[in-house]
Amino acid sequence: MQASPVVLSSALVTILAILVYYYMSVRVSQMRARHGIKAPAMSGHPEFDCAFRVQMNTLEHLPVFIPLLWLATFYFGFFPMAAPLLGIVWVAGRILYMNGYMRGPEKRGPGFGVCAVAEVLLLILALFGIAIAWISAV
Repeated sequence: MQASPVVLSSALVTILAILVYYYMSVRVSQMRARHGIKAPAMSGHPEFDCAFRVQMNTLEHLPVFIPLLWLATFYFGFFPMAAPLLGIVWVAGRILYMNGYMRGPEKRGPGFGVCAVAEVLLLILALFGIAIAWISAV
């Protein structure tokens, strides 16, 4: 099977998002060791708590982001690279969110906002593309 550049780009963005999540998971493990927080404890030191919340919030958003990325990739054909580009924006927003949160929870807003905008735009692209495909199929 030969994939298009758009599909390959979205595949790479998916892998990148998973790698960023994996990095966040490793940081939580490192914070557990650094601060002596034994599983199954889910809090215990502010630095650990922040790292844990970053990981959990990212985990909460991955099941929204990944389907939206792929629905927009397959159905929005007007500007095909829009979905993978928004995916890159989402990943960058997650990194910004992580860095802000680790400096202080009150600094997480800009990164969260970038991710939220990317998710909403992917939703719009997916809905628009599906609606056009639906109309064309009828």
